[in-house]
Amino acid sequence: MLPPMSQPTSAPSPGPADGHELASRAAALSIIEGVFSRAKSADDQFDRAVAKLEPRDRAFVRLLVATVLRRIGQIDLVLGNFVKRRPPDRVGAVLRLGVAQLLFMATPPHAAVATSVALVKQGDERHAGLVNAVLRRVSEKGAAMIAAQDAASINTPLWLWKSWVAAYGEPAARATAEAHLGEPLLDITIKDPATLAEWARRLDARVLPIGNLRRTAGGRIQDMDGFAEGAWWVQDAAATLPAKILLHALGDARGKTVIDLCAAPGGKTAQFAAAGSTVTAVDSSGERLELLRANLKRLRLAAEVIDADVLTWRPRELVDAVLLDAPCSATGTIRRHPDLPYIKRAEDIAGFAARQGQLLAAAMAMVKPGGLVFYTVCSLQPEERRPVVEAVLAANPNFARVKISKDAVAGESHFIDHVGDLRTLPSQWPELSGLDGFYGALLQLGIL
Repeated sequence: MLPPMSQPTSAPSPGPADGHELASRAAALSIIEGVFSRAKSADDQFDRAVAKLEPRDRAFVRLLVATVLRRIGQIDLVLGNFVKRRPPDRVGAVLRLGVAQLLFMATPPHAAVATSVALVKQGDERHAGLVNAVLRRVSEKGAAMIAAQDAASINTPLWLWKSWVAAYGEPAARATAEAHLGEPLLDITIKDPATLAEWARRLDARVLPIGNLRRTAGGRIQDMDGFAEGAWWVQDAAATLPAKILLHALGDARGKTVIDLCAAPGGKTAQFAAAGSTVTAVDSSGERLELLRANLKRLRLAAEVIDADVLTWRPRELVDAVLLDAPCSATGTIRRHPDLPYIKRAEDIAGFAARQGQLLAAAMAMVKPGGLVFYTVCSLQPEERRPVVEAVLAANPNFARVKISKDAVAGESHFIDHVGDLRTLPSQWPELSGLDGFYGALLQLGIL
């Protein structure tokens, strides 16, 4: 929400806006309004909003929306110096887009101002003068203002900041918040590890310590070398660790029976299938399962795909291992989804944790004696992490926590916490541009 602001002085009107430029800003405006007015995911809105735009303009829209969301605290503080009374929501959103372009995207001032004025005229011509005057003042004075700001804390909602400081300490919380300000790189999992070096060369990518590839994002993923032939899939490096840890614990995974719960869109399912396991992928979202099936088909990998409620579904036979990637607040993925802090709320966390405990108990009922269960969430919120595991373990004394071996994470022991669980934070690997935040615990059913 925009804070109270001081009244601007008048300024000359900008020149007319180009219709081509205006269309991309209008698309970005509709997405920003959807996030803040309707708590609607930016990703869910994106394809419809940019349907009539060229690829280059679509990329601009994505960057503009992400910049506003990543820098919203700074943007609103700057605006607070020039606007005294809160403007209508749409006008406020136009101002935010304009400030993002002026201060964080190096857009020429005349283009940022002209398109913003034209955009506000489409809905409320009375505020065109306000938008013009404010953005001209921002173009003159805004850079000095943001140079004096504490970007990490200002751009992080207070409920998240307090939670992370309490859980990880202020230095780690600050480093995490700073990591959220940058554009993440593209991480790739290679289907055949023996071809890793070849694909690193062909994709102009860097080999990460845990065996993934990372490269600068750009262009359509579908047009990249090897995509159509199914040589690889996109998956954040941290997201690959739960399956890698479970596969390491299984030893020779070929022929082992594995269930991937809450599996869509299927990155972890693909990891198990590529390792030769007999995989069952279960999810309750039919639409997301269609994407999983399409991914498996492209990758030429096999898995049984089941549309079912994980809480009530049970396998025909008990299996060797289950991976539960439980639905969560997903605050560990804010780098890639900067709208999350504004479509999730602090009061949501208790509900997530309660359901996660139920799902974990259901997963435990699916493994044979000696079988393994890996619980994981892409959340930074402590309530969704170890407390869920410990509560379910207390009610299931036949299960025990297994400490994760550093070998399971390719020697990256800083990804393992003091009790032996997986813990990644966006602040880790700063020299490699970070990774998503994940938690995971490996559990085993005793042999009766």
